[in-house]
Amino acid sequence: MAKHQLSLEMPDSNNTQVMRLFDTSIYASDMTVDCGNLRITSPGFNLPVAIEVLPNFNLVLTACTLGLQRTGCGTSSEILPDGIYVINYSVSPNTSVFVEYNHLRLTQTLNKYNNLLCQLEMSGCEPGADIKEQLEELRLIKSFIDAAKAKVEYCHEPQLGMELLVYAQKRLNRYATECAC
Repeated sequence: MAKHQLSLEMPDSNNTQVMRLFDTSIYASDMTVDCGNLRITSPGFNLPVAIEVLPNFNLVLTACTLGLQRTGCGTSSEILPDGIYVINYSVSPNTSVFVEYNHLRLTQTLNKYNNLLCQLEMSGCEPGADIKEQLEELRLIKSFIDAAKAKVEYCHEPQLGMELLVYAQKRLNRYATECAC
């Protein structure tokens, strides 16, 4: 008997006010697809926001659609926090046909990291010792950021992933302060 193979994609973005989410599921042709339900729990929250969806959806989520912003929707959008978003997608029968992801959003952290890279005075030749030292620190920070994402999304160790992210963010903040960036 054929069955649906549910799948979602959550591409990383540098836009702090939106999160894109789209359906990459393979639906069985001999089965109906009813009652599409997306449930998203934002960082720091215990209850998800429920969104009814149709197959092959492509959503741009904002603080308003995620229930993080209650006023000014349509005229302004608040920044979405970095952290773990628990995303559950199901179709009928919703209790047995579902997929769930832990998505580590890193937009603010990566934007800060990239801005610090932009501030390095580099050229197309071998950098001096001070620039090499700064690059080494930034590479180490980026490795902690990458490890945090891997721990959350691939290793299913969200607590350890968040510990790594917090540590990377502290180092990033210290680096920004020490180099007066």
